[in-house]
Amino acid sequence: MLNRMDKTVFLTTGRRVIAREAQALGLLSDRIDDSFADAVELILGAHGRVIVSGMGKSGHIARKIAATLASTGTPAHFVHPAEASHGDLGMMAQGDVALVLSNSGETPELADLIAYTRRFGIPLIGVAGNAGSTLLRQCDVRLVLPKAEEACDKGIVPTTSTAMSLALGDALAIALMEHRQFTPEHFREFHPGGKLGARLAKVRDLMHTDMPLVAQATPMSDTLLTMTQKGFGVVGVQDANRDLVGVVTDGDLRRHMTGLLDMTAAQVMTAHPRTIGPDALAEEAVAVMNDRRITCLFVVDPAESQNAVGILHVHDCLRAGIG
Repeated sequence: MLNRMDKTVFLTTGRRVIAREAQALGLLSDRIDDSFADAVELILGAHGRVIVSGMGKSGHIARKIAATLASTGTPAHFVHPAEASHGDLGMMAQGDVALVLSNSGETPELADLIAYTRRFGIPLIGVAGNAGSTLLRQCDVRLVLPKAEEACDKGIVPTTSTAMSLALGDALAIALMEHRQFTPEHFREFHPGGKLGARLAKVRDLMHTDMPLVAQATPMSDTLLTMTQKGFGVVGVQDANRDLVGVVTDGDLRRHMTGLLDMTAAQVMTAHPRTIGPDALAEEAVAVMNDRRITCLFVVDPAESQNAVGILHVHDCLRAGIG
């Protein structure tokens, strides 16, 4: 078991690391200048992809930057500099832009990749902490990281420098995304799986179009048959214009047990039911169902008057990871 003194030391170290990295990010924010805008402009003008590369810890950061760019509307992929020297340089082509990371700017494994960009006129954006380094001297756009202490007292573990590189990559991705007016719908197209994709799913993506619907004058015997056949536990009631004017639920059946089969759907239904539009987020539909303590919502498209275009069950949302 750790004693209290050990715990105090660990807490002090943790806070020091985070404080140093936060301070470095503040320095980086102050350092952003026209070179950053030039980098964004260079990427926007490219007809191909952004080739992101780096070695060691910078390579791990480069992979994450490439993934962020690709998922926010800027085609990008990571090329390992050592593999590039053994054939992967063929993954780069004219029309691409290279984004290369190296804290020192002197990483030897980057030499072939840098030379390739110069030989074939591929624009090169460099990120490094040394303005006079080999990498930045060769670049078309230079993004210089400010001088800042690494988080470890020995100054040997890439921590603060990698945090700044990652933040700079995020800044590039968001600047590009906002310029392209990248929408939640675009984001969902790139993230169809997982929680993020689920949260951006729309009602129209999950709704059923084979709906339980009856006319107002339909006898309750036939209404019950439709309710049973469709399996939603609810029936929508339409007027002569096919507008949705009510719903019959299990609760309505219990409230009208006496003489139920002698009634029509219009006599039993709950009028003016809560509905939702097809372009609403499914997450919003779940919130409505939870608030009303119901399990289904009819979907009505305002462009189609009050005609029902679908029905959404809470189980459809749960299966999609929503709720």
